[in-house]
Amino acid sequence: MQKKNSSPLSGSSAASRLEGVFPVCKPEGVSSFRMVQLVRRILGIKKVGHTGTLDPFATGVLVLCAGRPATRLIPQLMEGDKEYEATLQLGVITDTQDPEGRVVEKRQVPEIAERDIEQCLALFRGEQMQTPPAYSALKHKGKPLYYYARRGIEVVKEPRLIIIKELQCLARDSETVTLKVVCSKGTYIRTLAADIGEFLGCGAHLRKLKRTRNGFFSLGKTLPGEELFTGETGRSLLNSHRIPVETVKELLAGSRENNY
Repeated sequence: MQKKNSSPLSGSSAASRLEGVFPVCKPEGVSSFRMVQLVRRILGIKKVGHTGTLDPFATGVLVLCAGRPATRLIPQLMEGDKEYEATLQLGVITDTQDPEGRVVEKRQVPEIAERDIEQCLALFRGEQMQTPPAYSALKHKGKPLYYYARRGIEVVKEPRLIIIKELQCLARDSETVTLKVVCSKGTYIRTLAADIGEFLGCGAHLRKLKRTRNGFFSLGKTLPGEELFTGETGRSLLNSHRIPVETVKELLAGSRENNY
């Protein structure tokens, strides 16, 4: 009895054709883990991860890796610089340093001259030590810091070295300041926002955040994440934006030569 030929798109062969790296524009209100789950379900691949989380309120570049060959590249991809547009809400301090937290203090916002803002930003450029916020996914004894913070348990992590490579004021009004930030991995933009607010004397929290670049993946070349929630187009959209693993390896090799 002759055996039937298996379909070339079945089983592991089909999965390998879908493996790769997918730069996604994460929509507001969705967690990074939710995006991972979504891509995992659409592609039918269990091994899916990302190269750096974005909080639910944040938007922008979220690089997803599907399949073991792609997820093995995550540590290297995480080394790249990140670029953001960050809007600070002056005069309002929250316990999470972002809009998802509880307001713990309000202060009057003084008249702030442009030179005062530039003087402030100049102090935050370059190498510095930054203490991770209490509400973060950074692990302590196997659990994220927000696990302890939500239970009223204070855990203070050691400050870590970060580099703010670029910090510019893009726009401002009487209550907000929007900044362009280019920074090293491990930088908490909401902590930077809170620290800047303290220097200005009025306090602040991070009101909006958009990641415009993650390593060599820019916002202009991402797929619209909200469209992945439409079952009819999700797979074809991912396939059209898939970057093969070998291509990413070549990009990594080239970026090392250019101090990625």
